[in-house]
Amino acid sequence: MKVLVIAERTDAARELCAGARTMADEVVLVSFGEAPEAVADKIARISVPEGTVLDDAADTVISVFDAEAPAVVLVEPTRHMKTIAGKLAAHANASVITDVMSFENGAVSLYFGGVAERVQKAAGDVAIYTVGAGAFEGAEASGANAVEDVAWVAPATPVKLVSSKPIEKSGVDLNKADVVVAAGRGFAELDLARELCDKLGAGLACSRPLTEGVNWLPTELYVGVSGLMLSPKAYVACGISGQMQHMVGCNRAGTMFAINKDKNAPVFKQCDYGIVGDIKDV
Repeated sequence: MKVLVIAERTDAARELCAGARTMADEVVLVSFGEAPEAVADKIARISVPEGTVLDDAADTVISVFDAEAPAVVLVEPTRHMKTIAGKLAAHANASVITDVMSFENGAVSLYFGGVAERVQKAAGDVAIYTVGAGAFEGAEASGANAVEDVAWVAPATPVKLVSSKPIEKSGVDLNKADVVVAAGRGFAELDLARELCDKLGAGLACSRPLTEGVNWLPTELYVGVSGLMLSPKAYVACGISGQMQHMVGCNRAGTMFAINKDKNAPVFKQCDYGIVGDIKDV
């Protein structure tokens, strides 16, 4: 069997290729820049033209898919890669099973906010999955990394880039952090959140409203079904109510702590340790 891995970041490429090696004899990685060493049998390297949105690499990725004819496709769940996965699935007359957290006996598990789990198998000739961090813990990547440059296939209707600006980087890769402090609407004093991070050696994350509602933090930091999918050793949810859309991004944490002044907040049904009270007092 052959597995095709599509990843934007090198760390995700390494992890997905390691998982792919447990599933197949041949692993092919689609890379959009520098690829990690010794992770796949072949690297299909795509050079994205300057000024082109990464989403427009979909047709080029499809050309790799057609040439390789994999049985399984593993995709890193970033915004750009999700777009490419959707277009690839449409081309392959398949569906994308999203946010997979584990593989077992040919089936995959998906978790919904810690309140439900679904196990299912892919239908059709090819299985396409977006896979969260931690799904292949303990697996080791290997391969000769034979590099093949792929010719760019220009899309019929390219995305028009109107403007762009650098994203403010937090300085911490939350995908690697052992401890994460997540701030919600109830944790308005971000300086206090950062002090807590310093005390715990943690990375700062947040709920979606803090990035798209009040613009207090950059969008790269929000946790949830359309944001980061994390699996740290400890997760501290501060002033977060615990709606499913957020909890699906953190329910793989080793231990979860919650602080909220509302004793009926849903987060208390899903955490290991809950403290009811004002965050500043706690």
